[in-house]
Amino acid sequence: MRFLSYWHDTAPQFSGGADGLIEGHYDVAVIGGGFTGLAAARQLAKAGAKVIVLEAERVGSGASGRNGGHLNNGLAHSYIAAKSEIGVERAVALYKAFDASVDTIEALIVEEGIDCNFRRAGKLKLASKPQHYDAIARNFEAVHREVDPDTALLTADDLKSEVGSPFHGAMLSKKSAMMHMGRYVVGLADAAKRHGATIIEKAVVTEHRQADGKHVLKTKKGAVTADQVLIATGAYTTSNFSYFRRRIIPVGSFIIATRPLTDTEIATTMPGNRTCVNSMNIGNYWRLAPDNRLIFGGRARFSATSDQRSDERSGAVLRESLRRIFPQLADVEIDYCWGGLVDMTKDRFPRAGYQDGAWYAMGYSGHGAQLSTHLGMTIADAILGRPDHNPLKGLEWPAVPGHFGKPWFLPLVGLYYKILDRIQ
Repeated sequence: MRFLSYWHDTAPQFSGGADGLIEGHYDVAVIGGGFTGLAAARQLAKAGAKVIVLEAERVGSGASGRNGGHLNNGLAHSYIAAKSEIGVERAVALYKAFDASVDTIEALIVEEGIDCNFRRAGKLKLASKPQHYDAIARNFEAVHREVDPDTALLTADDLKSEVGSPFHGAMLSKKSAMMHMGRYVVGLADAAKRHGATIIEKAVVTEHRQADGKHVLKTKKGAVTADQVLIATGAYTTSNFSYFRRRIIPVGSFIIATRPLTDTEIATTMPGNRTCVNSMNIGNYWRLAPDNRLIFGGRARFSATSDQRSDERSGAVLRESLRRIFPQLADVEIDYCWGGLVDMTKDRFPRAGYQDGAWYAMGYSGHGAQLSTHLGMTIADAILGRPDHNPLKGLEWPAVPGHFGKPWFLPLVGLYYKILDRIQ
C-alpha cells in the first residue's frame, strides 16, 4: 500500500515552474497553486495582467490533490437549511454557483485540451436511515421546485441498479461530474503558464506587508511586489495571514483506493458508476477511478494532522467502513492511502471577497473541487474590474472563538457528531 495521493501518483508532474531567484513587480500575486489560485492566474494572464503564483510545495499539493474526485453540483448543505441561514436570495445564488462551477470546469477542459477523464456522472445522496430519506425527500421537493429540475428522488428499489449496498433511497443530482484531479491541476497549471503566468513552486510566503500602496511578499527564493494579492491557501494558510487563520478550521480528510476492480466486482458494487455520498454526519463518499479502483473517503478521524502515521490510522477506519458498506469487498487489496487538510468554516459555507487589502477565496468545507475553479475565476474578474458575480460577497465571517490556528476542539466536534449519528 502506498501512502501517497492516487491523483498525484497517476498524473504527470508540472514542469513549467520558473527557476532561480524571484524578483520584480507584478500586477497580481497569487498565493497558493491549487485549483483556486491557478484558475485565477489563468484568467488574469489571459486578460493581459502580469501575474505570479507562489506555491509552498508543488502545484495541487493541498486539498486540490487530496480529495475524492467529485464535482458535485448543488449545495453541500440542505437547501432548506441554507435558505434559513443565509437567506433565500443568497442560497439560490450559491446553489447556482455550484451548478455553474461544473459547467466552468467542463468548458475550461475543452478550451485548454486537458486530458483528465471528465464525465457527467450524476451524484447520489444516499439515505443511511429511514428518517434520513424523509429529510432528503423534503429537501428534494424544495430543490426540484425552486432551483434545480435536473434532480430526481430514487427509492430503495431504484437503487438496486445503482449501488450494491442497501440504502433507503437517494436524491440524484444529474449535473454532477467526476474527473482525475491530478491530471486536471497539472493541465490547469500548464494553461496558466501558457497564457503568461509565472508559477513558482517551493516558495512559501514567509513575510507579507504593505508599503507605499504595494504588497511586499518574501520567500526563500526571493521577494516580489504586487499591486494586488489573492490568498488561495485554504487549510494551508500560514500564520502571517492571521485574519484567515482565525476563521479557517483545518480538518483532515482521508481516502483509500482499492486495486482495480474486476467487471464482476463493479457490477456488484457500483453498477451505476456515479459519485456517491451517504447521509451520516461522519459519512463516507466514493466513486470509481478511471482505472476502476474504488476511491473511498471520509472524515474517519477528527484530526488536523496528515502524515503517514495519521493516514494509516485513518485508513484502517475507512477500511472498516468500506467492509460495512460493501461486504463483498471485505478482502479487496488497498493500493493507496492518503490524507490532507480541508478548509472548513464554522457554518460550512465558503467565503470569498476582499479584506484588509487582499482578495481571498477559501473555506470550501470539503466541497471545493467543483467551486474553487469557478470562484478563482470570479475573483480574478473582480480584480480586473469586470462585473462582480461573487455569490458570497458581503457574507459575514466572524472569527471562531478561541481559535488561533490549531483546532484544539476537533475531538469534541467529532464526539458530538458521533453522538448525533447514533441518535438521529
